[in-house]
Amino acid sequence: MLILSFATPDLCSADGSIKSALEKDPQGWVDIMPPTDLSGWVSVPCKTGAKVTRMQWHVDNGLLTCDGDGGHDMLLLKREIGNAIFHVEFCFTKIGNPKAAYNSGVWVRTLLDSSIWHQAQVQSVAGGYLFGVTPTPSGPTRFKIKTDPCRVTEAGNWNTFEITAEGPRLSLLVNGYVTAVLPDCAQPKGYLGLEAEGYRIQFRNLKLKELP
Repeated sequence: MLILSFATPDLCSADGSIKSALEKDPQGWVDIMPPTDLSGWVSVPCKTGAKVTRMQWHVDNGLLTCDGDGGHDMLLLKREIGNAIFHVEFCFTKIGNPKAAYNSGVWVRTLLDSSIWHQAQVQSVAGGYLFGVTPTPSGPTRFKIKTDPCRVTEAGNWNTFEITAEGPRLSLLVNGYVTAVLPDCAQPKGYLGLEAEGYRIQFRNLKLKELP
């Protein structure tokens, strides 16, 4: 079953944008940027039975870089998280191909075996929505919650995502706009992290604020 809906931005300024949770209240956040040896994080394949061909994640000059040439995998924080806000800033390395389908993602409440996953899609001028496989009374169910217009800027520019997981509600803020809401997530906790999917991308300012 496909769950499809459109989110309405919270209108708090003349252009409809709002401040991120980090901007509103800088207290209570934990910096979760990986150290250079990536301790505390684990790379796992996105599909059961697949293999990570090489470690394509590394930290240089304070930026977490995914080379994008080591297969389709998740870099996950090695502890389960329940209610929290995950703040992520990212920038794709722009390449010469104008048709490049830049691709990555931000995960929350995801299981290590990928049987349940909730992802904020990261793409150049085409991402900014929530999709995945979430538990329902009838079993794991695919969902996709899109928005229009897309709030993600093109490759080569920095973007900010914040995913808030509070109770059954997951919401996504993209560059100051609420773009997608999943109101009925039945997965109370899981792993959070980032996706490698064939394109070089850098991340900075990874912050976590756990909620009651």
